[in-house]
Amino acid sequence: MVVHMNNLASARETYGDTLAELGDSNPYIVVVDADLSISTQTSRFSKKFPRRFVNVGCAEQNLIGTASGLAIAGKTVFASTYAIFLCRAWEQIRNTVAHDKLNVKIVVTHAGLSNASDGASHQSLEDIALMRVIPNMRVIVPSDAVQTREVVRYEASHPGPAYIRLNREKTPNIFEKDYIFNDNALELCAGKDVAIVAMGSMVHEALKASVLLKREHISASVIEVHTIKPLDTSSILQAAKMCGAVLTIEEHSKIGGLGSAVAEFLCTNYPVPMAILGINDRFGESGQYHELLEKNRILDKFIVGDVTNLLEKK
Repeated sequence: MVVHMNNLASARETYGDTLAELGDSNPYIVVVDADLSISTQTSRFSKKFPRRFVNVGCAEQNLIGTASGLAIAGKTVFASTYAIFLCRAWEQIRNTVAHDKLNVKIVVTHAGLSNASDGASHQSLEDIALMRVIPNMRVIVPSDAVQTREVVRYEASHPGPAYIRLNREKTPNIFEKDYIFNDNALELCAGKDVAIVAMGSMVHEALKASVLLKREHISASVIEVHTIKPLDTSSILQAAKMCGAVLTIEEHSKIGGLGSAVAEFLCTNYPVPMAILGINDRFGESGQYHELLEKNRILDKFIVGDVTNLLEKK
C-alpha cells in the first residue's frame, strides 16, 4: 500500500477513462447521463462512442427509466449524475432497477461535502443511507482512483444493480496499480488498541491519525471498507475482537451510513465501545472543501481526540 500527500488523482476522471477503455472490449456497454457529462467525466465515453451514449437532460427519473429500458434490452448500463440529484429518482431505482435486479450501474460524483462551493443544495450527505436500505442494491465507495478503476471494471462484468459513490476532489492514491478489487474490507494498518473503520476520502485521514496515535502510544488498526453493502462482517468482527473498541469515520451523515452499518452488526453480534464520526444531523454549507471537513470534525486530528475519549470507555 502507498500513501503520498502529493500523489493525488481524480476518481471521476479515472471513471471516465475506464469507461472509454471498457467500451472498446465490450460493445454492450452504454452510458446514460443527466446533462452533466463534463462534470461526471462520461463525456470521455460519449466522444469515443456517441451512438452508445444518451444524454437525457436534467431529468433524473428519466435517467433511471432510460437506463432500465436499456438494461432490459440486454445492455450493461452506466448511469451518472451528481449524487444529490440522483436522489430525485429514488423510487425508480427501488421499484425498477433494484426490484427487477437490472444490470444498471449508478455511478455518482460530487458526493459528500466535495461539492463544497455550491453549498447544501449540491452536497449529498444522505445518499448511502438511501441506497443501503434498498434490497438487491450493492453500495460501493472507492477510496482512491486506483480502486475506482477496478470497481468499474468489476461491475462491468458482474450483472446486477450497484451504486458507486465518487468524490469531486482529487485524493491521495492508497493502492498500488496491481490492486485487485473484491468486496472484502482491508486492514491497511495493524493495531491492537482500537479499530478505525473508514471509507472513501476518510481512509487517508484514518491512516494519518494512526501515525499520530502511535506517538501517543496508542496502537490503531485501520480497516478500509469500500463495499458498504454487502458489508464484510467477518472483518469487522475480527477487528472488534482484536481491539475491543471501534471508531468509524465517513464523509456522510452519521445516520444510516458506514457507522450505522457497523453498529447494526456489532450490537447483536459482538458489542464493544464504539464511536461514529461523520456529519451531524444537519445540512452542509458553502465553503472550501478542507474548511468544511475541519468544521465537521472529520480530519485526522479529530480522530485522535475521539479515539482517546473512546478508549476511556474500554
